[in-house]
Amino acid sequence: MSRRPSVPSYGLHKASGQARVIIGGRTIYLGKYGSAESHERYAREVARMAAAPQARSNLKLPDVAGADLSVDELLLRYLQWADTYYRWNGKRTKEFRSTVEALRLLRQLYGSTPANEFGPRALKTLQAASIEKGWCRRTINMRTNRIRRVFKWGVSEELLPPSVFHALSTVSGLQYGRSAAPESQPTQTVDLADVEAVLPYVSVQVAAMIQLQYHGAMRPAEVTIMRRCDIDMSDPDNWVYRPAAFKTQYLGDEREIYLGKRCQAFLQPFLDRPADVYLFSPQEAEAERNEKRHLDRDPNRTTKVYPCELRQREKRKQAAEARTVKRPKRNYYDVDSYRHAVKYGIRQARTHGVEVKAWCPRQLRHTMATRVRQELGLEAAQVFLGHSECAVTQVYAMRDRRLGLEVARKLG
Repeated sequence: MSRRPSVPSYGLHKASGQARVIIGGRTIYLGKYGSAESHERYAREVARMAAAPQARSNLKLPDVAGADLSVDELLLRYLQWADTYYRWNGKRTKEFRSTVEALRLLRQLYGSTPANEFGPRALKTLQAASIEKGWCRRTINMRTNRIRRVFKWGVSEELLPPSVFHALSTVSGLQYGRSAAPESQPTQTVDLADVEAVLPYVSVQVAAMIQLQYHGAMRPAEVTIMRRCDIDMSDPDNWVYRPAAFKTQYLGDEREIYLGKRCQAFLQPFLDRPADVYLFSPQEAEAERNEKRHLDRDPNRTTKVYPCELRQREKRKQAAEARTVKRPKRNYYDVDSYRHAVKYGIRQARTHGVEVKAWCPRQLRHTMATRVRQELGLEAAQVFLGHSECAVTQVYAMRDRRLGLEVARKLG
C-alpha cells in the first residue's frame, strides 16, 4: 500500500534566507524565514492545497492540540470534511463552493490567529470588511452563518472549547435598514413579450427549455436535466416529471412537475432518443448551428471551389484551433450554460433591431408562479410549484396588486 503524503513542511532556502514550502513539486517562497508573515503565508498555501480536490483526498493532517490550533488549520480540517459531506451522486454541491468563498476573507484576516481566540469582535470585523467590499446584506449574513458553522463543527470534533461557538452565536446578522450593507434586489417577473422575442435567436433546444420552464414553473436546474425515463406518460392528458436531482432532495422531499398539453408539445421533437439520454444537448445544438452556417455561407456562389482554396481553408481552421483550444460540449446543459445561451439570444435579438429587456431563466418560474396565484389562488400556486409551505410560495408569487386596487375602489 502506498503511503499517504503528509502536510509539506515549512523550510529554509539557505541561498536567499527565505522560508519556502514545496507543494506539488513547485517551490513557493514565503518571505523572510521565521517571520510572522512567512508563517501566515505558509498556513494559507497549505489551506489552499487542502482545497484542491486531488490533494485533499490524500492529505494526512497532523495532530494539533486545541490550544495551538490556528484558524487556517481549523479551516483545513473543515474543508476536508466538507468535501465528503457536501456531495450528491459523487459530485460536489454548490454549498461546498459557497463555503470556500465564505471562508476566503476569514483566512485572509485571521488565518494565523488561534482558533480559540476568534471571538464576537473578530466576527463583527469580518462583517464590517464585507460591507466595505460592497457585498449585499443577505450575502453577508449567509457567509457569517457559514463561518459560525465551521466553529460549531470544531466544537463537535472536540478541537475547540464549546465557549467559542457560544460566543460567536451572540453576534446577530445584519438587520434590514440598520447597516450600511446594500440590499439585494428580489427576483422580478418578466414580460412574456421579452421572452418570445428571444426564441427565434436561440437554438431549438434552448427555445424548448425556455417554454417548458415557464409553463411547468420549473427551476433552471430541473429543466436542463430532463430525460424520458424521468417522465411518467401513463396519463396522456397529464404527464408527471420527477427530476433525478432537485433543490430539496437532500431533505428527503419528493418533486413532481406536472406537464400539460403545451409542455407535451414542446417535448415531442426530443422524445425520439434513448430513455436515459438527456433531451436537450449542447452538442446537438452546436452541430445544427454549424450546419446552418455552412448552408448560409456564399449562397450565390457559382464558381468552382478549387483544391488550393480548400487547403487554405483547412490551414486557417487548424491555425484557429491551435490558438483557441475549446472545451468540448457536454451532452446536457447546466444552469450556467443555459443562462449564457439566453443572454446570447438577447444580444442577437438586439443586434437585429429587436427591443428586448434583459432577463434570466430564474425569472420564468417567478412569472408563472405569480400568474397561477392571480388566476387560481395561493394554494394552487403552492402545489404547482412543489412547496411544502405557503410562506415559501409567497416569496416566488408576487401579490396581485389589482385586488388591492379593486378593494380601494369599492370600500376605500
